[in-house]
Amino acid sequence: MLPLLQAIWQADGTFPSGAFAFSYGVEGVVDLRSELDGVALAELTATILRQRWETCDRIALVQAFRAAGNLHAIAAIDRDVEASTFGSTMRDGSRRNGGSFLASHARLGDATALRLRDAVRSGVCLGHIAVMQGTVWQAMGLDETLAQLASAYGVASGVTAAAVRLGAIGALEGQKVLRGCLALIDALVTQPVPHDAGLSSFAPFLEIAAARHARADLRLFVN
Repeated sequence: MLPLLQAIWQADGTFPSGAFAFSYGVEGVVDLRSELDGVALAELTATILRQRWETCDRIALVQAFRAAGNLHAIAAIDRDVEASTFGSTMRDGSRRNGGSFLASHARLGDATALRLRDAVRSGVCLGHIAVMQGTVWQAMGLDETLAQLASAYGVASGVTAAAVRLGAIGALEGQKVLRGCLALIDALVTQPVPHDAGLSSFAPFLEIAAARHARADLRLFVN
């Protein structure tokens, strides 16, 4: 049962991974669409899960997990994420989120996180969050499925929490949206990730919103 409890711990929004500072582009969307209700947020969250997480972050996470600590392979996956992420705000946000994730685990004495942090500082790795999660969680003893569930839930929870903090929806409406994502996450994770899967991402509205957000004078979130 320990791996399951560890997955719950890692998916918990109170874990200091730095994710609270990232809106996954939601703040930019709210600036473009002031009337972002629960239905629209549910559609946006599903789009992020299907067209970004499933096709890019999930694959990078699983590939890093399967690398089993091979730093050369992990660095190559990290570079693939960099090349597959359109827009500097999303790339920078992913790296900063990964850095915060590593910092927390390093302070907890995690040897893998310490090794990865050194690799990022030396320029061997870039530190994208999905890659860092896959590597650290594999070393912690999570299985591939639990790692994917923790990652996907973290994304969905982060999106809805950002919308609540921005005042776009209420807390209960946010929980309703998050609950509605659970079946989708289950369906996505059920599908296996081929060993030769390539990274891809297509969410143009979100990327445009994030790019506009980067030029805003006043921001609550990094992206």
